[in-house]
Amino acid sequence: MNPLYPLLALTIGLVVPLQAAINNQLKHVIGGSTVLAALVSFVVGGLTLALVALATGQKWQGLANLPRAEWWMLLGGVLGALFVFGTTLLAPKIGVAVMLSLIIAGQVVASLLFDRFGLLGMPLRDINSWRLLGAVLVVIGVVLVNFGDRFGPAGR
Repeated sequence: MNPLYPLLALTIGLVVPLQAAINNQLKHVIGGSTVLAALVSFVVGGLTLALVALATGQKWQGLANLPRAEWWMLLGGVLGALFVFGTTLLAPKIGVAVMLSLIIAGQVVASLLFDRFGLLGMPLRDINSWRLLGAVLVVIGVVLVNFGDRFGPAGR
């Protein structure tokens, strides 16, 4: 595996809280609309991707095959919009750490299912005891992030 891939994944994880905070500030500037803040975020992201595609010489004619795509293959954009909207909405309401701990727990559970069953053409990967232990530790982490202040002397 290319050693830059894990670093890219870590970097993406590091910027998600930043994205939620930036979009929350944008929401306030544009009149308090979470939907419009997410829309602006997506438009800027779309323009950025278009510029990167131009700069890297992507073959735009491949988009001519888009009508052949199944309807569900376009849901990635819907899910991305839900993610941006949801993080913009939830970060100020429940806190960034709580929000992201729950998002990460959901991602780990769903990812294990995708790996185990090869959903949507993903490669099959075994779920061994170490991976299950990792998932359990993530869930424990979510509980501690969400309710840790209720345990021990600091929570009293």
